[in-house]
Amino acid sequence: MDLNRRSLLTLLGASGLTLAAGSPSGDVLAVVEKGAGRLAFFDTGTGARLDEILLQPYPHEMAVDSTGRWAYIGHYGVEFSGSPGEGGSAVFQVDLHRRELVRTISTASHNRIHGVRLDCHDRLYSLSEATGSLLTGTRAIPTGGRKTHLFTLSQDGERAYVTGLDSNTVSLVRPHDPAAEPVVAQAGTLPEGSCLSADERLLYVGARKTPAILVFDAHTMRLLRSHPVQGDPLRIYPVGDSRLLVTDLAGKSITLYDSTFRSIWSITLSGMPSGASFHPSRPIAYVSLLDINTVTLVDLRRGTIEGSLATGMQPDSSAVVRY
Repeated sequence: MDLNRRSLLTLLGASGLTLAAGSPSGDVLAVVEKGAGRLAFFDTGTGARLDEILLQPYPHEMAVDSTGRWAYIGHYGVEFSGSPGEGGSAVFQVDLHRRELVRTISTASHNRIHGVRLDCHDRLYSLSEATGSLLTGTRAIPTGGRKTHLFTLSQDGERAYVTGLDSNTVSLVRPHDPAAEPVVAQAGTLPEGSCLSADERLLYVGARKTPAILVFDAHTMRLLRSHPVQGDPLRIYPVGDSRLLVTDLAGKSITLYDSTFRSIWSITLSGMPSGASFHPSRPIAYVSLLDINTVTLVDLRRGTIEGSLATGMQPDSSAVVRY
């Protein structure tokens, strides 16, 4: 689930805010266990596994609506992007309060559904890696990329930015303008994760094999600058108005950068960080470690590990459940 950028900035800048070790008992974290084909629920204070929902093999990305009740999970259907097979053709809708699967939304011939997002109007968007299409409502929008794995969405849903693993591109797509053609830009080697700046004027893209963070003008798609980084920048997350949290899959680390790409802190982890989510009111990140079946709790202000949860096989996306 995306963290509200401005609310996190307030948290990071607030004086007197302290964070106890771990997260208080009573907070519930929903975790997609893609290797187990489940969505699991944990008490983040005690680590207790509270419940689980059986989905289908290899669910992946998850988005949660503005009420905090409904989660949407893409059915990718294969283990990794390089795995053979047709994959899944659906999005699962889950009631996070009742902890049950309420609907399976078919995407028909559009398969390998990976990226899933909601805009500020709670409109659902999903991305077919196999057909290179962004799906919304009854439309399937060509993105101009190949092996389209992930995308970033403007808050109003008028702009989507789609990375293509095989085409080495990032595309600006306008989901609600039928006449608009995708604007395609080269984005280093193996671009995957991306995010917008708080004012949505800049787009940051992680080129995993370059390796670098590329900065684009979010309206023109002109490449403004490239910042070399270490390792494998798999995912990028906005923190506040000007900071970026970057996960390094190969180096098993996460780093918080400032607006000039100076490292504020960096943490070496015990496993491979596949994704992260954020507490809605505390400066805590929940980082999934794919290879050791663990979610690590990170204090974003201090850059310290504050606890961990033992999960099922291959934890991926997660979200704090709000009741």
